[in-house]
Amino acid sequence: MLLFMANAAFAHEYKIGNLEIDHPVARATQANAPVSGGYMTIRNNGDQPDYLIGATAGFAGKVEIHEMKMDGDVMKMREVEGGLEIPAGGEVALKPGGYHLMFMQLQEQLLTGEKRPATLQFKNAGEVSIEFHVEEIKPGATMDHSKMGHTKAAN
Repeated sequence: MLLFMANAAFAHEYKIGNLEIDHPVARATQANAPVSGGYMTIRNNGDQPDYLIGATAGFAGKVEIHEMKMDGDVMKMREVEGGLEIPAGGEVALKPGGYHLMFMQLQEQLLTGEKRPATLQFKNAGEVSIEFHVEEIKPGATMDHSKMGHTKAAN
């Protein structure tokens, strides 16, 4: 399936199959920062679950789906193995402090106001090309990914 964009310049929303991807945002970075986060809401209007199984972005050498959560008093970040479920009739918010895309091995600085293309891969719906709007995310709204340990999630 190919991308259907509903006037994305204004709506900042993308559709593929039964999925709607709303307001994809990438975190602006400092010069030479190796990582950034990607956030959005994915809604599934279908009657079957789908899974976000991967992503690619020309500005990053690697993109992973990550989850952040508290383990006692420690915030832990792990790669989501096997894909992130988008439940039938439900939605998943990728946001600071929770599920997010991790843009790694950045090729250059991400500047506020830019738009950066990427491709999301879903198990059932297929691939969709989107643009991440680069925005400054205020301190306290997100964690500094460069200072966190990364582990693989055990599903």
